[in-house]
Amino acid sequence: MAWLNEDVAGLLREYAELTQITGGDPFRARNYEKAARSVRGWPDDIGGLDVKALRAVPGVGASIAAKIAEYRDTGAIQALDELRAKIPPGVRELTRVPGLGPKRAMQLHRELGISSVDQLAEAVKEGRLGGLPGFGAKSGERIGAGIEVYRQGRERVLLDVAMRSAAALVTALSAVPGTQRCQYAGSLRRMRETIGDIDILAAADDPRALMAAFTAQPQVVAVVASGPTKTTIQAADGLQADLRVVPLEAWGTALQYFTGSAAHNVAVRQIAVRRKLRLSEYGLFDAETGELIVSRTEEELYGRLGLAWIPPPMREDRGEVEAAARGEIPPLVRLDDLNGDLHTHTDLTDGVASLEDMVAAAARLGYGYYAITDHAPDLFLQRMTDEKMLAQADRLRALAATQSLELLHGAELNIGPDGSVDWDQEFLRRFDLCVASVHSHFDQPRDQMTRRLVAACENPHVNIIGHPTARRIGRRPPVQADFGELFRACARTGTALEINASPQRLDLPSDHIRAARDAGVKFAIDSDAHSVNDLDTMCYGVGTAQRGWLTPDDVINAWPLERLRAFLRKGRP
Repeated sequence: MAWLNEDVAGLLREYAELTQITGGDPFRARNYEKAARSVRGWPDDIGGLDVKALRAVPGVGASIAAKIAEYRDTGAIQALDELRAKIPPGVRELTRVPGLGPKRAMQLHRELGISSVDQLAEAVKEGRLGGLPGFGAKSGERIGAGIEVYRQGRERVLLDVAMRSAAALVTALSAVPGTQRCQYAGSLRRMRETIGDIDILAAADDPRALMAAFTAQPQVVAVVASGPTKTTIQAADGLQADLRVVPLEAWGTALQYFTGSAAHNVAVRQIAVRRKLRLSEYGLFDAETGELIVSRTEEELYGRLGLAWIPPPMREDRGEVEAAARGEIPPLVRLDDLNGDLHTHTDLTDGVASLEDMVAAAARLGYGYYAITDHAPDLFLQRMTDEKMLAQADRLRALAATQSLELLHGAELNIGPDGSVDWDQEFLRRFDLCVASVHSHFDQPRDQMTRRLVAACENPHVNIIGHPTARRIGRRPPVQADFGELFRACARTGTALEINASPQRLDLPSDHIRAARDAGVKFAIDSDAHSVNDLDTMCYGVGTAQRGWLTPDDVINAWPLERLRAFLRKGRP
């Protein structure tokens, strides 16, 4: 987001985090977290709003509005700077380790002098946590696993962060005179869930103007290396980006080379070798004569090797080369195949936009149907009641009469530790659909978690298992469960698995999707939107589905409404 919203949301989250670390009022911290979500999801730039107008943003009261205005006018928030000064060096980094909250981070600093994640890892390895009050026998094991999750998140960025940065660079470079083609490649084009660096490929006869424009971009903080056809920069968001410039004649082979994983490219080159050809980023050549055979497009390259064109998200050497040789590349689901979104929230619970605003935004996206699924009461912080949910159903029915899309009323249920959900069968019968998700007790043993998820599938009113592994990328590891057993239960009971499109989740992960599909499972690609802007994350869910080789027939919200309704009945009359 190019507005002030993203920066301010980050500062408000930091204020909430530091309030917790310093032992401040937890309700105050929660208010700042809520305001951060509201600011990030606000559909307009808050940079031009005065203090009075800022208070129209949900969760932004007088104190928070004043801090936002202070940051806009001065570039700093004094109260935040004062909180930062109270935190010992390194303690804030410790709080980012999943499973280690603010109080325990401070305890480790006070009692063991730990002030970095590396020191924490060493203490875990040496078994020094076991004697501390509040740290049980398995604390070291859990924290050690959390350290691995944290390190993975620190070294790579989420897909949407990389996509915004890459899109801005591609747009700027495409406008440079003499640029013939420009596109991001690498793991970003393959839609991996996290990105280590950005690869940008451009075609031009003279690379000099492109290189100069690349290093002059406002997000560039350092030029790491610069040459006639390749330049590497460090961006303000921490990402490194490489620009490579090739002649237009070599575009296809260069794009293929810089997109595929190393293993995929090796598999493709081996086919070339068997055909007495030589493949590089510069073209496909006759190995004996050196004659250029093809290089202009990816389709020509794959075709000359006897392969169907392989969509970028599939290029991971997971059987796609063999499938392409047999002509069996599936017609992957695309963003424009989706007819609706089946998991979204409003300000009735933890969303930041009204029911009316969310429905209007869904209508603008051209959906044929759209579901509201606010949280059920067992997630007690959301203060849901039976009366509120029934009143929302009445509002939705009245609103549906004015809309061109079909509105579905649902709920996101909480899967309890024993597999039960919030309401009884009689109340659940009122909903058009129910998403059921794990929101607590993430560290249950594997067999208990498996039974818990399977029990939810067996509930006749649970249609979709939401974010099935419950992970948050770089922040919370996936739950431990026998996912093979879950997949079989979903297929047996007619329960879909969600592919949650939030870049912080991308859950079900792509490495599970193919196994679930092979077990006969159907899927729902959902935004889990908590704001109007969040509705636009569906592209990341589609990319994850493509990495799992899914077709429109595998995805229930790519189906016509009547077929979807039949699936949601789950065999009930």
